[in-house]
Amino acid sequence: MDEHPGEEVLLHSEIKSGLETVVFADHRFCAGRACEVQVMKTPHRHSQFEINLVLEGSMTYWFDGREITLRPGRFALFWGLIPHRTIACHKGTRFVCLYVPMAAFMTLALSEKLRRALFAGALAVAETCLPSDPLMFQNWHNDLLAGDAQVEGIVRDELGARLRRLDHDGWRDMRRAAIAATPGHHAEALRAGAIEAMVRFIGEKAGSNIAVADIANAADLHPNYAMALFKRTLGETMGGYLTRYRLDTVQAQLLTTEEEIATIAFSAGFNSLSRFYETFQRRFSMTPARFRRLHRV
Repeated sequence: MDEHPGEEVLLHSEIKSGLETVVFADHRFCAGRACEVQVMKTPHRHSQFEINLVLEGSMTYWFDGREITLRPGRFALFWGLIPHRTIACHKGTRFVCLYVPMAAFMTLALSEKLRRALFAGALAVAETCLPSDPLMFQNWHNDLLAGDAQVEGIVRDELGARLRRLDHDGWRDMRRAAIAATPGHHAEALRAGAIEAMVRFIGEKAGSNIAVADIANAADLHPNYAMALFKRTLGETMGGYLTRYRLDTVQAQLLTTEEEIATIAFSAGFNSLSRFYETFQRRFSMTPARFRRLHRV
């Protein structure tokens, strides 16, 4: 299930549980580089939402203590924070693996039912397989590996539409129907609930002036514990995630509207233009004006 993008970073390893926490491509919207499925030695987790479509063959996951087999055609969607690994596959099994960052996922127009299920640990599989899925997924995979910011935005829109179609046409949680292979991780469920509350709060309030205490309060946690949990789980600080979320908002507005750059920056939650320009340049290696000129159609 997890052929990693080229910029994978091991964040930390929890020896007692045998779990690894990794960061893929600096939390960006990205794709796994390899297409041939490999068995993984240990389970891991990551902050992005993962999408797998098997092109040929079959693969079996260990997913939070349950064994689940995915066959060609239908794709699976799950939150990478749930411990998982590939434990078996037919020789030559090929798939497409895509990673959607938390900030991007929170902006998708998905139902509350699907969101809640994924945050609770569902492995959602599409009930309906579209004839165009295999080709489209491979195109998205190739486009993301090309590293073009404008094309990345197009892929995000197209993939978002496909996930809305999944939400509309129906999906099933294969984790519920699977036989437990080993005990699940109750602590993981509690952690996932707290992280969901915090990232949901950030998504709703990012355009306003919010503090660590506000984010922690959304999950009923002490600020110090909330900051440590956030960093340990998602691989970046609350402040870093909030800035990334605001920059994602700015990026989308630059590409899709004619609003003044200052207006976009302030509405996204930046209180200082000098700080905004410095942050934007650090991430995109160019000014917002140049970014807009280069990537607008």
